[in-house]
Amino acid sequence: MYDTLIADVLVLDGTGGAGFRADVALAGGRVAAIGQPGELAKPAGSVHAGAGLALAPGFIDVHTHDDTNVISTPGMLPKLSQGVTTVVVGNCGISAAPVTLRGEPPDPMNLLGRRDDFRYASFADYTRAVDAARPSVNVAALVGHTALRNNHMDRLDRRATDAEIAAMRAQLREALQHGAVGLSTGLAYASAYSADTAEVQALAEELDAHGALYTTHLRSEFAEILDALQEAYDIAAHARAPLIVSHLKCAGAGNWGRSRDVLASLDTAGRMVPVGCDCYPYAASSSTLDLKQVTSDFDIDITWSTPHPGMAGRKLADIAAEWQVPLAEAARRLQPAGAVYHGMHEEDVRRILSHPLTMIGSDGLPNDPLPHPRLWGAFPRVLGHYSRDLGLFPLEQAVHKMTGLSAARFGLAGRGLVRQDYHADLVLFDPATVADRARFDDPARPAAGIRAVWVNGVLSYHDGAATGDRAGRWLPRSGDLRSGFASPTLSESTRPDQEPS
Repeated sequence: MYDTLIADVLVLDGTGGAGFRADVALAGGRVAAIGQPGELAKPAGSVHAGAGLALAPGFIDVHTHDDTNVISTPGMLPKLSQGVTTVVVGNCGISAAPVTLRGEPPDPMNLLGRRDDFRYASFADYTRAVDAARPSVNVAALVGHTALRNNHMDRLDRRATDAEIAAMRAQLREALQHGAVGLSTGLAYASAYSADTAEVQALAEELDAHGALYTTHLRSEFAEILDALQEAYDIAAHARAPLIVSHLKCAGAGNWGRSRDVLASLDTAGRMVPVGCDCYPYAASSSTLDLKQVTSDFDIDITWSTPHPGMAGRKLADIAAEWQVPLAEAARRLQPAGAVYHGMHEEDVRRILSHPLTMIGSDGLPNDPLPHPRLWGAFPRVLGHYSRDLGLFPLEQAVHKMTGLSAARFGLAGRGLVRQDYHADLVLFDPATVADRARFDDPARPAAGIRAVWVNGVLSYHDGAATGDRAGRWLPRSGDLRSGFASPTLSESTRPDQEPS
């Protein structure tokens, strides 16, 4: 007897190949069988009609800042409601572990929470806490360079000494031994900007022995982006590690239109260094309020401010006008604060999204009181707005960018494809109606068209509401991640012997 049967559904299996109609049966937390409609004869504990709907692997959010939230708010509704079944935490150089604070978390570690949220002095402590919380989604984790610097340096506005680098390497090594997928950096932030290339290379040397990844929020996403990319290639090549460029973009009005050059650089580097990137489907970014990014070239929205909480939801330009001060002075008075920067060009976003190397990551900020809508809407926006409505790429490719490609890159064994014996992380959605509904002025809105989500075979979201059954788990790194970069596409399919439809 099967636990669940999803009957007569259009299977988009995560490989990027054409969809096919099938029945899909689940048992024991895995995909037990895939057959032509009506072919699977065993009875099932529950049956879900799939006519007119698509079944895909659960979406893998490769770029999140959910580090503390998978423990403090394990329901993870912003992700579960859009079909996400696995999150990768620890991006941009900031991670919840291993961390020992001497005061409040430094910017941008404060994006992950307050001091009390950082309770994991070792990576193993964190993995145990994830398993104890049993979140609704699976969790894989990177180790943040800034977090390591915080642990071993008296101040972050300088290069680390050899002794400090050795101490950071020891912590990174221990985390990799406990299943971390790699090292992340956020070199654009003041807390890591003073780290030179040699410091990062020395840390990244630990990755080779474990077959782990190097991911980076580049030192610049503005005019100097090509130089910043070259630094990333140099670090990855030195470490003999695969490279993931985080939230690839051409930021700043003076940088618009340069995505062709940026992607050409990525393609050229890929002949020598295993390389990939992630991207979110919006022409606006969000982070802490950074004086270096304050400009009148585009709108900047304030999402929170510690000294002036009443200014959340307002434009920086309007606040400056009300206070009768320059933009930079208004920003300084608001700090620490968060902001949305409408600093990208839509054509660049589309070009990067459609590139074969690009995975989908939300980069959502769950602790922001007025979060960027990507937190709730990134994946349905790719399926609905960009794939169905604009025709930027076929639906099968959209699914591949958020499932099979991501699982291969991050070494998530047995996930990312609809395949017999794979873990039953699945999302059932309506291709005709799936859409993001989160907006900048009303961001906490679940997507339309997501009918059901299974995590490790457990129905966790159904008809617009969480079921309350949480079945996520900690996912350690699986094998040598360099093997997942052999090709930008996966060709193998699971379709039964029938014509695609």
